[in-house]
Amino acid sequence: MTETVAGARTARDLLAWSRGCVDPALRAAVARLPESMRPLVAYHFGWADETGAPASGGGGKAVRPALVLAAARAVGEWGPALPGAVAVELVHNFSLLHDDVMDGDETRRHRPTVWKLFGPGPAILAGDSLLVAASDVLAASGHPAAREALRMLGAAVQDLIEGQGADLAFEQRADVGLDECRLMAEGKTGALLGCACALGGLLGGGSSEQVAHLRRFGEAAGLAFQMVDDLLGIWGDPAATGKPVFSDLRNRKKSLPVVAALTSGTAAGRELASLYAAPAEPAAADLVRAARLVDEAGGREWTRTEAAALLERAREHLKAAVPDPRGAAELEALAALLADRDR
Repeated sequence: MTETVAGARTARDLLAWSRGCVDPALRAAVARLPESMRPLVAYHFGWADETGAPASGGGGKAVRPALVLAAARAVGEWGPALPGAVAVELVHNFSLLHDDVMDGDETRRHRPTVWKLFGPGPAILAGDSLLVAASDVLAASGHPAAREALRMLGAAVQDLIEGQGADLAFEQRADVGLDECRLMAEGKTGALLGCACALGGLLGGGSSEQVAHLRRFGEAAGLAFQMVDDLLGIWGDPAATGKPVFSDLRNRKKSLPVVAALTSGTAAGRELASLYAAPAEPAAADLVRAARLVDEAGGREWTRTEAAALLERAREHLKAAVPDPRGAAELEALAALLADRDR
């Protein structure tokens, strides 16, 4: 997807640059959290171990704040967008803390999740604290567009909540359609990534048309990201993803490749439906079989094809939003990373 452009940084360089810009402000925001929440959040970000002793690593790639800063730089100045980058990272991690509780996931980034160590209630409260902090960071920025940025972020959070709610509801239903599953993924993941790019455009000084196209770029790249994440939830290597093997199948998630398989009209899809409907907890052999059936029913190939098409759509919106080849190439590099990675 990406092309070599003189002066454009690689995705790896962009992530390192973004982290260097964002981390001090992110740590400052966490330092203002209630005292009881700070150790949990520091552990979640990989800054401390479970005893509170300093640690390093384990904080994820932080692609979302990189998208904010890269989008701002592509249309104007990145400095004024720094509060937006911090706010988006806080919101993302609010959602991770809550998701781990709701999904019962016991590991993230190769370590026990916050709820597993400290309990579900404290983990939920830590996530709530991050969500409030995100609004505080934007409100205190003094940017002329801070109020609009707050509305933009709030709308994305509502879409994220709606998507996550649908994801949970799908686990109890046998009749999930592919279109509604796609809408769920657009809210659960696409909304915040679209918001990240739009916030960068808004706070960086872009026009309303540029902001709109950047949002569409991020939404399309975000949905592609979710599709790849769904594939990793079935076939990802735990050593690379930091998540348990077959975690989505164990939770009977109606992820996009699963729903594509269930609605395929194939014998493998019908067999998968019977397996998903079984009342007993799936054994290890059942999980292996379910993964094979998703593949045989075409769910894996459908998801890969759709993700590639979404990246092309993202590229078209990027062309319309960013005339500067270097800025466009850097955003493309981040989009390509989203759709071709191990988390």
